Amino acid sequence: MALSPTAMRCYRDMSPMTVSAHPDLRNDTAFSPHLPPPFLSLPLGQHSRLSNVPRSAVRFLHPPKHLECELTVGGVTSLPEYCQGFVAALNCTNPTPKSLYNELEKTLFTEKLVRPVRDFTDTLNISIGITVVGIISVDEKTQTLTTVIWQVLQWKIYGLSWDEKDCGTTRVSILRENLWYPDVHITEFTEEDKSPITPYVYINNTGSVYDDKVVRVVSSCRLLIYTFPFDVQNCSLTFETYLHTIDDVRMTESTTAEEVLEESLSQITTQGEWELIDVNVVPSTLVLEESSFSQVKYFIILKRRPVLYVVNLLIPSCFLVTVDLFSFLLPPHSVDRSAFKMTLILGYTVFLLIMNDLLPTTGETTPLINVFFSLSLALMVASLLETVLITNIYFNSDEYRVVPHWLSVLTLKYLAVLVCVRPKKRKNIVTVFLNPAMNSISSRDLQSISGDDVGKSHQDPFVEELKRVNRILMAIRLQLDKHFQGSKITQEWQEIGTVIDRLLFVMYILFISVSVIIIISVWVQ
Repeated sequence: MALSPTAMRCYRDMSPMTVSAHPDLRNDTAFSPHLPPPFLSLPLGQHSRLSNVPRSAVRFLHPPKHLECELTVGGVTSLPEYCQGFVAALNCTNPTPKSLYNELEKTLFTEKLVRPVRDFTDTLNISIGITVVGIISVDEKTQTLTTVIWQVLQWKIYGLSWDEKDCGTTRVSILRENLWYPDVHITEFTEEDKSPITPYVYINNTGSVYDDKVVRVVSSCRLLIYTFPFDVQNCSLTFETYLHTIDDVRMTESTTAEEVLEESLSQITTQGEWELIDVNVVPSTLVLEESSFSQVKYFIILKRRPVLYVVNLLIPSCFLVTVDLFSFLLPPHSVDRSAFKMTLILGYTVFLLIMNDLLPTTGETTPLINVFFSLSLALMVASLLETVLITNIYFNSDEYRVVPHWLSVLTLKYLAVLVCVRPKKRKNIVTVFLNPAMNSISSRDLQSISGDDVGKSHQDPFVEELKRVNRILMAIRLQLDKHFQGSKITQEWQEIGTVIDRLLFVMYILFISVSVIIIISVWVQ
């Protein structure tokens, strides 16, 4: 080709591009075999010079995206209309902030109402990154998470650039309100944004915008408190544009989840109830009936520090249950065990009322620790009822009837061996009569003898005295027989009460042990 002052240089890393040239170019250029004259094909990466080409005679038939080209006419370089971006490159008169700001105000600030892309069909890529710097609170009642994060947004203004030597710097801070700003918001936001105001953003000489600000986020989070206080919560922060669809704006993550976690752990300042253990990031798309929206989801995984609740709730409760357990060792026939147990129940109820504010409240699930407290209180009440039963057997057994044979065999022969209770040796009292004939005398015979002697006043006074003594002795004998027969029944009932007391004590220990093992296994999992 012949050289001329008119030169067009095009650089591209994709397919060949096709331009339309003036008819005079036919004698100087090789035409594309796929296109009729006057079309020509410029190969990739070549520096081609077109001679005698008026500026208006050169145009792209299919201008590709991300094409960088410049047109030099008479030594003056400029971007043709077909290659210009959203804004033109800045030409600073001198390397001062004022000169650069004047160029920005003249070129960029007037276009802040329009998305900074070359074409309406182009998608603006916005990268986002966050750093968790504070975990303020997790409210189980309102199901909200309050955090403080650093939010970093980056996007590029198509076509904006300037020379560092001409303008004096590679980046400049400007007011956010002077630029088109994406409507990125957090979907889980539940309260008014009370974040500190940061009015400035950075723009560098390649057209990239860097926006870094502090955001106080009060977000909704579905809290699962079944394993409280050993629970782990997974709360999400979803970043998306409120209005712009995925065809206009696409959200991408600027850093990996491992980098976010490492940066957050190094910058986090709060050392409260919750501990940050992991961060996950997942890009997604919200698909609706009419359009779709690009999203980036960050999953903030938190673990509760349980020391406060173990010391203030679990350990005192375990102590009270242990004291109630050992109260079974008190002998029910000599100590008022029921009064002791009632005092324990009263103290445990007051303890739960005082510590009620530390327990989470929600209508979806019941925490396992509440089940533990209810179970402990139920065991104390059952222990009190058992004590009332055993005390009644010990002190009112003399009024009971003879023990049924089946109950005596079941309790004293089988259950006593099971709970390791040895049967007491019974005291066998035998009345010995010197006159065997006296053994057959009953109270009725005693009354008849005394009745026959009435009116016989002529008998010897010595005989009368002997008969009176005999009547007294017979009455004493009948009373003793009745007493010893009742003592045998009472002793048998008391032995049954002792076996039942020991059986319920063993069942109490087993029930508490199994319950504690199950609850601990659920907490560990």
